[in-house]
Amino acid sequence: MLKIRIRLAQSLIAVVAMLALYAPAQAHPHVWVTVESVLLYERGAFTGLKHTWTFDEFYSAMAVEGLDTNKDGKYDREELAELAKVNVTSLKDFGYFTFPTLAGQALKVADPRDYWLEHKDGILALHFVLPFASPVLTEAKGFGFAVYDPSFFIAFDLAKTPQPVRLEEGAPKGCSLKISAPDRNAADVSALGESLAAISGFGVSVAKTVSVECNGS
Repeated sequence: MLKIRIRLAQSLIAVVAMLALYAPAQAHPHVWVTVESVLLYERGAFTGLKHTWTFDEFYSAMAVEGLDTNKDGKYDREELAELAKVNVTSLKDFGYFTFPTLAGQALKVADPRDYWLEHKDGILALHFVLPFASPVLTEAKGFGFAVYDPSFFIAFDLAKTPQPVRLEEGAPKGCSLKISAPDRNAADVSALGESLAAISGFGVSVAKTVSVECNGS
């Protein structure tokens, strides 16, 4: 059964790849994910992002089916370890749906680390650290990032928490994060959100970008 779940997870990623190439902008999401991110800081530079992605209840139920190997009614970290590995490995082809930029240029990311899956109250959450390939100095201008799926197959939205994105403790006090709607394809994204909101049972927020500003740090 574990192999079946792994195949399903890989199939989901394969469908995302197909839709990224061929799906029209009006394609509606099939998986919903809420995002919480911590911008990591070390020795005068930003080094990566610590993500927590929480999946919708329907995908969560599908993903964990058959993984309760000890039949205790719970899904512990060990039982979900192989699925977590498959998830982060498969996401590499899509840049982990995380798009950091500096002065308008895309920044590369490195392989994720410290990844694990958590299952609580019927909901699955993926935790992982995504390092930047090269640290970004705090004095750098025009630095920011966004988490989204260009194909709209997966709907990413910021978690409804006081600080869905935040700086790691210890970052300079002169640094702050600003959340805004992206300029890229803004009209298409807005149109998608409006069209889905008009359909009963559907709704999706416009993808958000996070800009990083440091003054006097």
